[in-house]
Amino acid sequence: MVLTLIRKFFFLLLTFFISLTAIGQPDSCHLRISLLTCSTGEELYSTFGHSALRVTDSVSKEDIVFNYGTFDFSEPGFYTKFIRGNLSFYLSTEDFNDFTKEFQEAHRSMTEQLLNLSCTEKNKIFRLLQINLQGYNKFYKYDFVTNNCTTRLRDLLENAADSNVHFPAASPNATVRTGLHKYLNQNDEQWTKLGMDILLGSRTDVIMHSKLSMFLPDYLLSSFDGTTIDDRPLVLSKSDLYPVAKPGISHEWLTSPAFIFSLLLVLMLVPAFTKNSALQKIVWRIDGLLFFITGITGFMILFMWFGSSYKMCSDNYNIIWALPTHTVAAFYMYSKKNFIRIYFKITMIINILLLCAWLLLPQHLPVVLIPFIVLLIYRSAVHGYGLSILQDGKSKKYFI
Repeated sequence: MVLTLIRKFFFLLLTFFISLTAIGQPDSCHLRISLLTCSTGEELYSTFGHSALRVTDSVSKEDIVFNYGTFDFSEPGFYTKFIRGNLSFYLSTEDFNDFTKEFQEAHRSMTEQLLNLSCTEKNKIFRLLQINLQGYNKFYKYDFVTNNCTTRLRDLLENAADSNVHFPAASPNATVRTGLHKYLNQNDEQWTKLGMDILLGSRTDVIMHSKLSMFLPDYLLSSFDGTTIDDRPLVLSKSDLYPVAKPGISHEWLTSPAFIFSLLLVLMLVPAFTKNSALQKIVWRIDGLLFFITGITGFMILFMWFGSSYKMCSDNYNIIWALPTHTVAAFYMYSKKNFIRIYFKITMIINILLLCAWLLLPQHLPVVLIPFIVLLIYRSAVHGYGLSILQDGKSKKYFI
């Protein structure tokens, strides 16, 4: 009888210590799931970083990275599909060591956040990943803001959580555009930044809610740090797997859009203060190219607005200065007909009004474009009102 009681006591004591060990153990089952956030790269497609999910199985000893950011350059019509928003990205898997090796060779650092999930949540995430790997399930229609490798992981967590997921509030006054600018400024991608600012519409300037802000890898990382599932913190621990010292970026102002446009404006103004007809004729030749390129830019804006599925490219106020009709007007630069004079007078007035309302529009317009808009105003005035120059001591009227 006494021996039986002693055995029960030691059994209860052993059970107690085992339960304490289980409480202190971060992994309550054989799956370990963590978010991997990779730093930016030198290629354009890697400018904004990358996110993936790491799943480690202590039983099978598998260490797999699930990557929603996979695409195939050799896919027929790759660039056309990408521009129109019809390109399919897909979920792929890779051994963790192979995955990290690729990023190490590209000198891109990686941060790991171990997620504080229940066994049920881990198994559900793993099951959803397995389902998404099957057949056509692995493909999805990519959108660089609303549906990418980062937002997919956010949605996966939300679908698998046992209870409500509480994401932290986004930074005040943060917009999609300011989020993109942060990365582009860090990498000194000034011309890429200008191109995106021209093609992205007013929707990118709406204040982001917390979920929308997680379309960028670094934003997802910082959001996960403050996320809770009810009262349980989502992130159990965070570590830099292999920090990489990023080389300093030298900002080349001589090749920046602001300098190039300002220089072009000055050079186009020079003939107005000289009697050299040769210089003026050069400017006249440049005029046609100037307005033709501006018109082509307008067609690109319209195409991205109406011809692509990217919602962020709609409602674009850049169309005010980039009139597609300039492509036709460029071939009538030297016409003496009245309609072309009226056209350029209207163009001049539109651009003057645009400058006056620059900061009042519900869309951020690139400040670096102001010298270019001033140039369009000046050359529109020249073509709208004509220009008198002196040649060989005689007054000669050129209607440009």
